[in-house]
Amino acid sequence: MVAVVGVVGTLGASLLTQSRADRTKRMEMQAAAEQRREERDHAEALLEAERARNRAEESIALRRACYITLNTTARQYLTAQVDFMHALRIETGVEVVLEQLEARRTALRESYAEAQMIVPLRVMAVSGAASRHLNAGYGRLKQIAADTPCSQEDLSTFEEGIAQSWALLAEMRQQMRLDLGVDTDPVSVSGTDP
Repeated sequence: MVAVVGVVGTLGASLLTQSRADRTKRMEMQAAAEQRREERDHAEALLEAERARNRAEESIALRRACYITLNTTARQYLTAQVDFMHALRIETGVEVVLEQLEARRTALRESYAEAQMIVPLRVMAVSGAASRHLNAGYGRLKQIAADTPCSQEDLSTFEEGIAQSWALLAEMRQQMRLDLGVDTDPVSVSGTDP
């Protein structure tokens, strides 16, 4: 009887030891699987964060290029208007300056159309105001040019409004800089910006 109890105890201890070893092994495998899942989730999160950062950088680069073009073409359009005004005043070189004005107008329209698809609404609002003002100035100049001879008084009135055009372009540029993070505080822009 004692021998049977001893054999059963020995066999029972072996089974119990094996059962605990199997359970420990399963727990280790589950812990390893959990660790691999966490590492995979972390790697995916890092990859997604990198993709988001790349998209943000690409968006900024795209907006920056658009802003440079829009700012440049708007300034050139206004400068061409001023040149046309001076040509009308002195009645010399009007046709050449008018061709330049038309080319600058077309360039602004193209860059503005691109901006409509890229830039945020805050920047688009000031860009739209500047564009409308520039186009109104263009229309006014064309009316003045249609009169023969050109009214010097109308040209002087147009010239007085140029400061407002420069102010709108300065506000547009400031909003662009804020959007790009170049400036962090909106500042009051001055009325002139040649």
